[in-house]
Amino acid sequence: MAKRAVHRRARKILGEEPVALVWCEVHKGIPVPPPEVHRAAGKGRLKPGRHWLLYVGAVVFFFVVVPAMLIDALSTRLEQPFQRSRSRGPRRTGPDARPSASRRRAADGAFDGDWDLTAGQLLLRWYGHSPSPQRLVMLARERVCIATSPRRRLSPTRADDFRIVAEFPLDQVRVEGETGQPRGFATFRLRFADGSWLELGRLGEPEDADHFLRTVSG
Repeated sequence: MAKRAVHRRARKILGEEPVALVWCEVHKGIPVPPPEVHRAAGKGRLKPGRHWLLYVGAVVFFFVVVPAMLIDALSTRLEQPFQRSRSRGPRRTGPDARPSASRRRAADGAFDGDWDLTAGQLLLRWYGHSPSPQRLVMLARERVCIATSPRRRLSPTRADDFRIVAEFPLDQVRVEGETGQPRGFATFRLRFADGSWLELGRLGEPEDADHFLRTVSG
């Protein structure tokens, strides 16, 4: 479960004990909005900020790993010059020669697709509140609140500086989720009164996620 500091902070900013809470992210990424829509919303960032270690890893990959892979591939080719396989059978044609069809994922995106409705407007300002991808969704008795920490990196189990950046009364939003989803892949939706919806995933802290999904599915 999230540490006491998280629950204490949630209780303080809500003014009441949260019914359930969970750290989550926009797990499918925010699609690119039309330029005029993005401009009207202040042209805020549409991607989370990156930690400096990520850039270090990229540099190491391109200047160390990639050259090593190329050298290895080149040495393999030089070890077997002019060799061709003579054991090949006739070239296969027809259906058996084609690669098997890849599985198609559901076409559902991060939200319903209408940038003018509640979910779209929320996404346009999603990373304007914080470069961190993680958000804390808190269920209270009469409202649903979304909170975040202003820091680029945070520990979801110990964060104690998050603040509410959006809240909706229960007559304006419904949380939809199901129990029994595989851990690490569980998602839920915020469905708003105007018909728009936003899907969130990468739920943090398994026990919090289980409790959250049991609460909204009941």
